[in-house]
Amino acid sequence: MKTGKKILNFAPCMENIVLIDRIVLNKDWATALFFIAFSVLAINRTIFSVRFAEFTKLAASNKYLKIYKDNTNLRNSFTLSFLAIQLISITFFIQISLKTFGYIEQITLNSFIQIINFIAFFVIAKYLIDKIIAVAFNIEEFADALNLQKATYRNYMGMMLLFVDVLLYYNEINSRSLTLILIFTLIAINVLLYIIFIKNNQKSILNKLFYFILYLCTLEIAPYFLLYFWFKNI
Repeated sequence: MKTGKKILNFAPCMENIVLIDRIVLNKDWATALFFIAFSVLAINRTIFSVRFAEFTKLAASNKYLKIYKDNTNLRNSFTLSFLAIQLISITFFIQISLKTFGYIEQITLNSFIQIINFIAFFVIAKYLIDKIIAVAFNIEEFADALNLQKATYRNYMGMMLLFVDVLLYYNEINSRSLTLILIFTLIAINVLLYIIFIKNNQKSILNKLFYFILYLCTLEIAPYFLLYFWFKNI
């Protein structure tokens, strides 16, 4: 009894195979930036150990603001170093959000540079206009107190957001619901900052109510509305 061997012909199958190039993005630049940001945190924790400890408790206590309430703290190395961390974390979060909602395809170094330059320009321009208004209406001390509180809380948010960025970026979590929750949380915290400031400075605000409303509308509401409508029309 003869047994024949059955030969399979794979030629037609091979013709239907479509090869797709796998694009592997270089994440070394992001890793380097995250490393720099966490290194700054470690340096601050070492050099300013007591201050750093109080700063990390900011969500539960305002003791830090009571201790470091002098306006010179707005421009010292501790605050400015955390501002750098804030810029990095916010830029990464904006990129992650844009990618999640389909405005950009990938998170790249080029888009990071563009966004962080825009944010830096926006912050500097806003600060200069703030100083002009404060000097013009003789409310420099009031404006510096508000800016110090905003800088402190936003630096704290920037530090916490850095950990969120690492989680979202390296795990490639593209959840629109989660991103929206984070965005609205950040907005709610910023609104809460103004409520806390108004509560803690009622007398000063009542004495300069007109200037405070002008300051709030000019620097804290109008710029973000302009950004919203500009981004909406892109």
